[in-house]
Amino acid sequence: MSDQNTTELAQYITDMVPAMMAEIRPRLVEAALTGHRSETENIRHEDNFLSEYDLWMHGRYKELLSVYLPSFIYASEEADPQVVGSDPEPDLCILVDPLDTSELAVRSLHGYTHIMVYSRSLKRPVIAVVGDIFHHVQLYVAMREPDGADRAFMVTASGDRHALNQPSRARLPQALVTNYLMRPEERFRPLAKQQQFFDALSAASADGKRRGRIGVDFGSVSLCHVAAGFTDATVEFAKGFAVWDLSPGHYILHAAGGVTIDLDGDPIPLDCGLNSTAEINQTMGTRRKFIAAGNRVLAEEIRETMQR
Repeated sequence: MSDQNTTELAQYITDMVPAMMAEIRPRLVEAALTGHRSETENIRHEDNFLSEYDLWMHGRYKELLSVYLPSFIYASEEADPQVVGSDPEPDLCILVDPLDTSELAVRSLHGYTHIMVYSRSLKRPVIAVVGDIFHHVQLYVAMREPDGADRAFMVTASGDRHALNQPSRARLPQALVTNYLMRPEERFRPLAKQQQFFDALSAASADGKRRGRIGVDFGSVSLCHVAAGFTDATVEFAKGFAVWDLSPGHYILHAAGGVTIDLDGDPIPLDCGLNSTAEINQTMGTRRKFIAAGNRVLAEEIRETMQR
C-alpha cells in the first residue's frame, strides 16, 4: 500500500468512526435509561459481556470498509478472521474491537471502539484509530505518513486536532498509573497484592507531598491516555490484553513517543503477528502482559517493583 493510499484510507477511517459512534450513541443511552441492554450469548469469550450493539458495530465496520477497500482480512473480536473481497492474500489486515467495554457502554458510562490497519508486507501497523463514544476527546489516531514517520494526534468533538508528541516525563512517586482493575478476582485482587509497587507509588516527593495515584482505565484507550499525557503509565500484569485491546493503543503510543515493554523489560514490537492465516489465528487467541509509559525510566521503575 502506497503512502498516499495510506493517508487517504486514514482520512476515510477517521471520518467513518465518528459517524458510527454518532449512530450507536443514542441507542446506548436508551439502553442505559431503560435497562434493556440487549445482552446475548458470547460463544467466543464465555466470560465476556456481549450485546447486540457489539454485533451491529462488527457488521457495520465490515460493510463500510468494503465500500473503500476491494480486499482485506477482517480480524474482529466478534468472529473468526475472514478474507473480504476477491484477493485470497490481501496485504491489509484490519483488526477491530467494535465496542470495547460494552458492559459499561450499555450503561452510558464508558464505551470505546478500536480499529487498526496492519500491512502484512511491512509487518507493522500503518493506521490506528481509537474512538471514545461518550467524551469530548473523541479520536486518538496514529498513521504512517508519506515521509515514513509515524505520527499521532487526537481530535475533539468540536473538530479541534492536537498533535500527540509529549508524553509524560514523570517518575513513579509523581505518577498517575492506571490498570483495568474492574474484575474483582481476575484483576483487582492481583493488583492489591502488589505491595512493593504501591509503596513506591506512595513515596513522598522532595517537598513531602505524596502525589502518586492509581486509577482505572480500559483497553486501548488506556495507552492513548498515556500518549496524550493525560496519564503517566498503564500496566497489565494479571490476565493480559488480547491483541485487539493492546495493539491499536500500542501503535498510537509508539507514534507519540512513549514506550510499551513486557514484564521482562523488552520492548513489545509493532509486528504483532498478523502476517499469515496461521499467525493471525494464533495471535487472536494470545494475551500479552505489559507496562506502557510516557518514558522508559518510568516503565522500568514500575517493572522493578512488580511481583510476578
